[in-house]
Amino acid sequence: MLTRLRFLTAGESHGPALVAILEGMPAGLPLKAEDIDRDLARRQKAYGAGGRMKIERDRVRILGGVMAGKTTGGPISLLVENRDYKNWRDKDIPPMTVPRPGHADLTAAIKYGYRDLRLGLERASARETTMRVAVGAVCKRLLAEFGIVIGSYVVETGGVIAHVPEEMPYEERFARAEENDVRCPVPEAAEAMRRRISEVMQARDTVGGVYEVVALNVPPGLGSHVHWDRRLTARVAAAMLSIPAMKGVEIGPAFENARKQGTEVHDEIFLEGDDLVRRTNRAGGLEGGITTGMPLVVRVAMKPISTTLTPLRSVDLATGEPAATRYERSDFSAVPRAAVVGEAMLAIVLADALVEKLGGDSLEEMRSRFGTLRQARLSELPMDNVPWRFGYEA
Repeated sequence: MLTRLRFLTAGESHGPALVAILEGMPAGLPLKAEDIDRDLARRQKAYGAGGRMKIERDRVRILGGVMAGKTTGGPISLLVENRDYKNWRDKDIPPMTVPRPGHADLTAAIKYGYRDLRLGLERASARETTMRVAVGAVCKRLLAEFGIVIGSYVVETGGVIAHVPEEMPYEERFARAEENDVRCPVPEAAEAMRRRISEVMQARDTVGGVYEVVALNVPPGLGSHVHWDRRLTARVAAAMLSIPAMKGVEIGPAFENARKQGTEVHDEIFLEGDDLVRRTNRAGGLEGGITTGMPLVVRVAMKPISTTLTPLRSVDLATGEPAATRYERSDFSAVPRAAVVGEAMLAIVLADALVEKLGGDSLEEMRSRFGTLRQARLSELPMDNVPWRFGYEA
């Protein structure tokens, strides 16, 4: 559902490398590998992460679209090598015929007619999100030129809920989340989450959770109400649900709002000087599929990782007999890492919406147009205030 930016990723979980092509970025954006590596490193850190993260040291190579430290306007080519590939390169891969519940093993085999389930596993693996984070980091770099900041934090893991004080500024939430390996901004809840993950590891099981991704300083007017696929609400939700293991998305406290009355939910509008302001943000920064100028708040629910040390019941497709699943190296909790992927996907959607709104082939052109965007000011919204007719012929 991207309109001006496009990206593709390629590669397998245990293949030689992962690659991405990002098209549509304006020329003149300063970009270094370090801008991308920072988020790649954040994606790898979490308590409850599996052994794979001890092997990989993700670093990006920019192979096209950036010259003399700035984007050219051409497609940007990115590559991250899989260090684990050397352990698989000369190995005879044992057959995989028992599909794991919760994975794409069975559905991918039905879809593509695979005669070995690993063919689906290798591409469906969340290892692919490495390149989404790389692409998202480039988009974050563009958004930063316009003062837009994106961060995330975990609010629930394995049933342990962090009650984040409403008065805690989002910037502080982001900073505190970076201080611990469960990415929770409330220290007491972070310790409880860590204990919960430890219990689950001992029980040979997995847990899911909920994280929030927030974009600050987003200008009003991005997105549209006129077509279903241009509504930013839909584009954000689709992006989040495209991440492996994500099963639910809400904009702001949507499910909590659903249990209230309308007068308790909608953000009233006030005039302060020339500015039209909202003193609450229960809409989560979006109305009618268009940004309001308030923080864009997205809550995402992640299911427990499907690969468990404790076997689950399944069927061996080679024999037709009941069989238990075999363990594939995986995380016990991936919620903190998934939050970083969520940041990337929100950055991609917002960068696309910003380029769509501003147009232009270079950063310089975009900057000049950004300053002319209509704001929520009374003086910028003249009303004719006269009767009128539709004027259609019957």
